[in-house]
Amino acid sequence: MDTRKLTDVLRATIDPTQRQQAEEQLSQIHKIIGFAPSLLQVVMLSDVDMPVRQAGVIYLKNLVSQHWADREVEPGQPLPFSIHEQDRAMIRDAIVDAVVHAPDLIRVQLAVCVSNIVKHDFPGRWTQIVDKISIYLQNPDAPGWTGALMCLYQLVKNFEYKKPEERGPLNEAMNLLFPMMYQLCVRLLPDQSEQSVLLQKQILKIYFALTQYSLPLDLISREVFSQWMEIVRAVADRPVPEQTNAVDEEDRVDLPWWKCKKWALHILHRMFERYGSPGNVTKEYKEFAEWYLKTFSAGILEVLLKILDQYRRKIYVSPRVIQQTVNYINQGVSHAFSWKFLKPHMFAIVQDVLFPILSYSQADEELWNTDPYEYIRVKFDIFEDFVSPVTAAQTLLHSSCKKRKDMLQKTMHFIMQVLTSPNADPRQKDGALHMVGTLADVLLKTKVYKEQMDDMLCQYVFPEFTSPRGHMRARACWVLHYFSEIKFKEEAVLAEAVRLTTNALLTDQDLPVKVEAAIALQMLLNAQEKAQKYVEPQIRQITLELLTIIRETENDDLTSVMQKIVCTYTEQLMPIAVEMCQHLAATFSQVLETDEGSDEKAITAMGLLNTIETLLTVMEDQPEIMAQLQPTVLQVVGHIFSQSVMEFYEEALSLVYDLTSKNISPDMWKVLELMYQVFQKDGFDYFTDMMPALHNYVTVDTPVFLLYENYVLAMFNMCKACIPSFVELVLQRLTREVKTSELRTMCLQVVIAALYYNPQLLFGTLEKLQLAVSPTESITSHFIKQWIHDTDCFLGLHDRKLCVLGLCTLVNSVVRPVAVNECAAQIIPSLILLFDGLKRAYIAKAQEGEEEEEEEDESDIDQEVLASDEDEIDETNQEYLEKLQRNKTKGSAGSPFNVTSYIQDEDTDDDSDDDYEANEETALESYTTPLDE
Repeated sequence: MDTRKLTDVLRATIDPTQRQQAEEQLSQIHKIIGFAPSLLQVVMLSDVDMPVRQAGVIYLKNLVSQHWADREVEPGQPLPFSIHEQDRAMIRDAIVDAVVHAPDLIRVQLAVCVSNIVKHDFPGRWTQIVDKISIYLQNPDAPGWTGALMCLYQLVKNFEYKKPEERGPLNEAMNLLFPMMYQLCVRLLPDQSEQSVLLQKQILKIYFALTQYSLPLDLISREVFSQWMEIVRAVADRPVPEQTNAVDEEDRVDLPWWKCKKWALHILHRMFERYGSPGNVTKEYKEFAEWYLKTFSAGILEVLLKILDQYRRKIYVSPRVIQQTVNYINQGVSHAFSWKFLKPHMFAIVQDVLFPILSYSQADEELWNTDPYEYIRVKFDIFEDFVSPVTAAQTLLHSSCKKRKDMLQKTMHFIMQVLTSPNADPRQKDGALHMVGTLADVLLKTKVYKEQMDDMLCQYVFPEFTSPRGHMRARACWVLHYFSEIKFKEEAVLAEAVRLTTNALLTDQDLPVKVEAAIALQMLLNAQEKAQKYVEPQIRQITLELLTIIRETENDDLTSVMQKIVCTYTEQLMPIAVEMCQHLAATFSQVLETDEGSDEKAITAMGLLNTIETLLTVMEDQPEIMAQLQPTVLQVVGHIFSQSVMEFYEEALSLVYDLTSKNISPDMWKVLELMYQVFQKDGFDYFTDMMPALHNYVTVDTPVFLLYENYVLAMFNMCKACIPSFVELVLQRLTREVKTSELRTMCLQVVIAALYYNPQLLFGTLEKLQLAVSPTESITSHFIKQWIHDTDCFLGLHDRKLCVLGLCTLVNSVVRPVAVNECAAQIIPSLILLFDGLKRAYIAKAQEGEEEEEEEDESDIDQEVLASDEDEIDETNQEYLEKLQRNKTKGSAGSPFNVTSYIQDEDTDDDSDDDYEANEETALESYTTPLDE
């Protein structure tokens, strides 16, 4: 393909007058063999203007992302386009060289191409990527290192979240590349130039991605690990060049020296947390953790204490570096060995590091004054918690005071000194109250302090509600929120707490104060039953004010406040229910119209829909109000369906369910038509979400449903389209790895339910399926044998009942599959086993109903404090992890399907059913079906 002509077409795409024609031309020629390699050639031509090269590389990136891999052909559909293998081979051969020689703006886009190619072609078609990277890493020519490391990063990132047993190709590649990477880093370490530090940062990012979820001990021996830890320690320890202090503090965080240090601290914390914390690691790392703690604690803590000392002396430390430093020390508090080093310094850390971090800062004040909406967004952003020094400081303060002797006493003495000082700066008072709130649950369970908390609130918190400074009024609300579970000695103190909070919500001029007051009010209503009567007289004003604040801030936390108020004061809110619903609907439309921060907007929008649903649920016994609410709610539902806002289909369908649960109006029958259109347009992905509402349409007003043929036909078409697909889906799943017996029985139950519903339809569907099982056995036979084999895995009432009915249907079937005769001898024993289980489940359920709930144990936690020579070991977590290991392959023996289990990030289901009690609810029993009635 002529690269000169292709260059002209790309140049035309950035000219507004020619763009449309040029894009049409590209769409006509992009499928031609030779196009993609020619595009890469154009991108790499140094005499072509940069904007044209950028247009080309973005087109190439999208082409590779969407059309690199071969795709399956859908029945009756044309063959989907994918880049020809001849072109793919040419690109694979050239892409690493291109990344190495490209300028930064182009390199970033090409790296995305490398990632996609690795995903589909490594190791099978592209082992040479390893050789290419190794050549550049060994080359003394420094300009080639950046691109080579970027390619290596993409290779490692593709395996970052994979199971250890799936990382073989990467480990094999790293056997060659890992030592080279280390040698390069050692060579770069003495050089503090910007280019060198950027390369060091890239190497650390690769190391982190390689080790974040799995530490391959075969690849990284203790000797190799120690070498890397020395590099990481050196990066964390070395001073940042003096000239960086000339840069504004806001911009310093983006300097490569601080970014490199951040990645070093990131690695240190992750290694300690995941592999070096005895009592909190899986069995394979048990010895390693003991070795880690004893080998590295002293050296690393020495470096970290130096970083904290810098911060204490007002020398700049970037926020992420201070956050990760504090996180590491928090991990160290739990272990006697590391606590020995920390103990002499811990109170100084609380006083000179944590206290300043937790105090109201200059940056806070500027944001409060210039953009209170952004202040609220930042302070309530859950994602901010993962990177915030404030959250890290709260966690360390809480851990040290809860776990280590004398720390609570010393800290509270310091806090009281600040609060009682006549010359205390308001920012320091904010920090002291922040510390008190952080320790609230510890104080309320500690004998010495819990009796004094009423007085503390009256003396030091309540007066701040009238402070001239908005941040102190907000802090007072925040502290009250965290002390909401206090057992007030006098009801008058509770009444005053509610009065002050309500007043702040209704009358304060500062929006952040109102938000904090609303959340404090919710917590008081949750924890203090007597608070309800004090709130009730002003509930109308509170509700309307809350609706206004929600619309102004679009804050998700406030929607849960509204839900609490709606549930608590249903009767009192009936007169304004319609007004509330209109408010919520208008805010929902407003949120959808703005594009900024799509993730946060989605969370807020979902909260608003949930609040509308709460309103419908609590008003369901008020037919007049429901009739008035319906038009407003239908506007919301109609907007979601007509605009195909698929992320909210589930919530919209829940609203339809609520509006059809008692009666079905003519407008709601129109919604059924709309739902059918959604079903046809978006496939049956959302059929399961539709089912509760569809059930209402059939059962709530059956005469009208039967009166119109189109309703019946629509329902039939939806069910007819879905049942074979459901069966095929679960059987496909059963022919692959099944990690847990729970998943296996749930899949089996879908097929059993289809059998019970319509045996002929099921067997017909099974005959048509082309699934890869044993060549000598049909899928029907496989299914029946698996079912009989697994009857002991069916638990609870619903699952056992369905299993019994399914077996009876199978035995009673006119056209009986051959496998039934083959398993005949096992059917009666299986039924006896199920009936025995049902008997025990019914007895256990009856006994459970007679038992009274035990009150929560509120014993003091004084005895939980660890002695200086004690470790905190999470025995429950440790036991769970070990059990998962033991059960890794348990349950797979004798099964005709491949059953496996593996541990990933301490969050995998247990494949053993040993822990199930006779009356334990299975996942499916949370749904009510005709079997349960």
